[in-house]
Amino acid sequence: MKLKLLALGAVLALGVSVAQAKPFKWASAGEISTWDIHSQNNALQNGIHAAVYESLVYYNSRTFKIEPVLATAWREISPTQLRITLREGVKFHDGTPFTADDAVFSIQRAMAKTSNFAIYTQGIDRVVKVNANTIDIFTKGPNPVLLNQLTELRMMSKAWAEKNKSVEPKDIKATEETFAHRNAMGTGPYILKEWVPDQRMVFERNPNYWGKINSNVTQIVYTPIKADATRMAALLSGEVDFVLDPTPQDLPRLRNNPNLKVVDGVENRTIFLGMDQHRDELVGSNIKGKNPLKDVRVRKALYQAIDIDTIHRVTMRGLSQPTGALVAPQVAGWSESVHKRYPYDVEAAKRLLAEAGYKDGFEVDFACPNNRYINDEQICQAITSMWAKVGVKAKLRTLPLVTYFPMIQRYEASIYMLGWGVPTFDALYSLQSLVRTVGQGGDGNYNLGRYSNPKMDAIIDRAKTETDPFIRPRLLTEALQLQNDDVVHIPLHNQIIPWAMKKSIDVVHRADNRIDWRLVKVN
Repeated sequence: MKLKLLALGAVLALGVSVAQAKPFKWASAGEISTWDIHSQNNALQNGIHAAVYESLVYYNSRTFKIEPVLATAWREISPTQLRITLREGVKFHDGTPFTADDAVFSIQRAMAKTSNFAIYTQGIDRVVKVNANTIDIFTKGPNPVLLNQLTELRMMSKAWAEKNKSVEPKDIKATEETFAHRNAMGTGPYILKEWVPDQRMVFERNPNYWGKINSNVTQIVYTPIKADATRMAALLSGEVDFVLDPTPQDLPRLRNNPNLKVVDGVENRTIFLGMDQHRDELVGSNIKGKNPLKDVRVRKALYQAIDIDTIHRVTMRGLSQPTGALVAPQVAGWSESVHKRYPYDVEAAKRLLAEAGYKDGFEVDFACPNNRYINDEQICQAITSMWAKVGVKAKLRTLPLVTYFPMIQRYEASIYMLGWGVPTFDALYSLQSLVRTVGQGGDGNYNLGRYSNPKMDAIIDRAKTETDPFIRPRLLTEALQLQNDDVVHIPLHNQIIPWAMKKSIDVVHRADNRIDWRLVKVN
């Protein structure tokens, strides 16, 4: 009886009636790699982290306009100085107050060498505490997307990090763990109670949350279920309430199930293939002494050997938007011209390979994730068969995302699949990460083929500080077109994201494929 009364008291303390108190059980194919908020820049992981850790500003789930979160106001002191007023009365989950010291520390931590979030601090020179509730961000030059970048920089307690020897982010490429890798302590609407990797993640509602939660969910349980059939069975049986990534082939029966509903939306994520254009000799290839992927004719041949319409129709069941661009239409810099693909043409691909000196084709390593993107493994299997028709023997290997991303970031794949969302909704984010020469401050942090072109670098560097509303879009489009001309990557498609759930679930579908934890309702 005493335990029941304690449980009742806890529910009432959350401002939720006993009748309203609900758990929310959801699943997807993937698992996160860490709870360190600056260690690995991964969309699934960032969205889960947002239940516990908050940023200064965030996108409104319905309008996608930037709105205050841990910041209440901001104003430009000069073109290179932004003053941010922090929200007062906010407490971390351990009861300590959120202050300017934490904000300065968190942004500086995101700028650390071991951080994968330098792309979100690009252009930042330094962060300075003005007083307990105010900080100034100084930039190296005008930064037209600084607020957009801040949506992904979540705040961590400086005292907690220092106490637990987690001042520096965990190096995702290394095996060493820090306390922040397996533990979390933020200001968000939910508290991490348990994480058993590859099994379950449990969150409890934060009784002292500063903001309004338009949700009756008191507990969130996440279960990573890699196998498609098992994940769908869990939804159909009622074991889970919501699946983030239902399989395209199962959608018709899910839509026809009277107990379920499917909500669709276009994601601002483009799926593409990257290629090693750096090594003088590819690992595991039968071509010795040179790297076929350095030749633009070979890269174009691989592109033109892919029948994207068949992948769209058969593999994706229509849940894709074939594209020739590196970014989706919602992203600044996109245009119809950069969206146009090179045509599928087997004979043209064979001619290009012959001109490059590979009339008999060649062997090449091909790496893909098997639980990150919709039908990722099946897409790569289809492409492997298509390349075989022009003599390219791709040795396909697939890995779960937890091991896949560190592997490709160590430059251990000759050809690899990547899906790139654009949290800033500005092409600079993609261009700087994917095609800028590898360097500091986020430059080329996911340029895993190590492409380098001084002309490309010059355009991107100018776009970093260009604020003219007419010039800047032209720069972004020019760089996107140069990526197409050089065939730096092979774009495949933009994802169309269906969410499947019980009829009793109410969520707001977002273009970044994230659940807004403050808006989930179980009816």
